[in-house]
Amino acid sequence: MLRALLYILPLALTIYAFIDCLNTPEDEAKHLPKVAWIFIILLFWIVGPIVWLAAGKLRHAPAGGRTPSEWHRNHRTEWVAPDDNPEFLKSIREENKKDESLPKDWEADLRRREDELKEKDEGEDGQQDGGDTGPGTGPAPGSGPEKP
Repeated sequence: MLRALLYILPLALTIYAFIDCLNTPEDEAKHLPKVAWIFIILLFWIVGPIVWLAAGKLRHAPAGGRTPSEWHRNHRTEWVAPDDNPEFLKSIREENKKDESLPKDWEADLRRREDELKEKDEGEDGQQDGGDTGPGTGPAPGSGPEKP
């Protein structure tokens, strides 16, 4: 078991250092170019990974909220909380204005439709009563010609 550990531990350390070196941006590799560090890690099995982890890379947090990968560097330059982001706050205000105007628009549409229905009903009532234009101008319901 101890013999296996003598091979597995340096191999794991080499794999970890190799992946860490690949994910490190070029400008954060110290003393040598990144390609040279990769060769050192792979050629000097035990010493290379230890030297990389000790002196090969900047160990502070990247400025501006960057992540260690090259792909992320170009896509985000600064971390901004949503409540500090002016574009996000502007979009929220615009959505609120839309949400506030929606019930007013619905009420206006409802009133317009009700008015149209009233006008339509009044027009139909006028035609059925023989041209009378208002209630109470015709004979009372249930009353007919008087019988002698």
